[in-house]
Amino acid sequence: MTSSEPLQAQEWAAAEGNRTPSARTISVVICAYTEQRWDDVLAAVGSVRRQSLPALETILVVDHNPALLADLRAELPDILVVPNQQQQGLSGGKNTGVALARGEIVAFLDDDAVAEPHWLRCLAAAYSDPDVMGVGGTTLARWATGRPRWFPREFDWTIGCTYVGREPGHVRNLLGGNASFRREVFDIVGGFPVGLGRTSISRRPLGCEETEFCIRVNQHISRAAFLYESGAVIHHRVPETRERFAYFVSRCYAEGWSKALVTRSVGVIDGLSAEREFTRKTLARGVLRELRQAARGDRAALLRAGAMVVGLAAAVWGYAVGSARARRLEPGAVPG
Repeated sequence: MTSSEPLQAQEWAAAEGNRTPSARTISVVICAYTEQRWDDVLAAVGSVRRQSLPALETILVVDHNPALLADLRAELPDILVVPNQQQQGLSGGKNTGVALARGEIVAFLDDDAVAEPHWLRCLAAAYSDPDVMGVGGTTLARWATGRPRWFPREFDWTIGCTYVGREPGHVRNLLGGNASFRREVFDIVGGFPVGLGRTSISRRPLGCEETEFCIRVNQHISRAAFLYESGAVIHHRVPETRERFAYFVSRCYAEGWSKALVTRSVGVIDGLSAEREFTRKTLARGVLRELRQAARGDRAALLRAGAMVVGLAAAVWGYAVGSARARRLEPGAVPG
């Protein structure tokens, strides 16, 4: 089902009836792509098995890796393990999982993350409001060697984690590694854009597939709301390679590039509204805080302030380059 006309969110109430949050069925989708994360994938699946609100099903989507697919099917006979049926990449894997999901809610968990026992219960409870189309939770970092002293908490989004400045309540978009949506939403607006999101062959750590999707939902469903529920907690592994400054800069650059693709799809006003607010308030406060800390003798504070400036500059440059490349392509194409 697709439609370009906004829908009244109250229409969802009829389907909800008098069900309590715990009665809602939830399908959990995990996307995997490499044998190098074997232990992580098993840990992620195990954390879903231990939920206080059991999932209806766990769907493990393997991204164009037949050997890994066979091994996971043998290791996890009670789990639905399927190949990505769409274009290679995270968006295609998520769309494959959604197409197979039987639950009223589809929740996504990163393959290198583990969920706390009440993760699904906290997500489900937030759907008591029929206007709520999606709910995300808190993602905490599990650093390989510990948080680098120069790494500002405002930029934890570069490692797929919840960042300083993101407050519980209504948000423009959810963060993809810890997110859930009403299943019917996908029938109305379609799936995640296959030109965005991570791929195993991409030269850049692109993302923002969930950003584009949430904005598109808001553009099609009137009064649609997305919530950040801080009690729905997962722990995301951060490998040593992502603790390096070079990765930090490349990830910021890729985020800017990704935002250029998002704005090409949903428009500049909606596509950059949260980013402008983040820059104007969160980053400005963060830099001032670190400068005050530096004045009190914290030498690492200057490094964190500098990292925020460099990260912003890299994102802006990535946006400019991505926008220029996108303008030279046919509509719908994705710059590589």
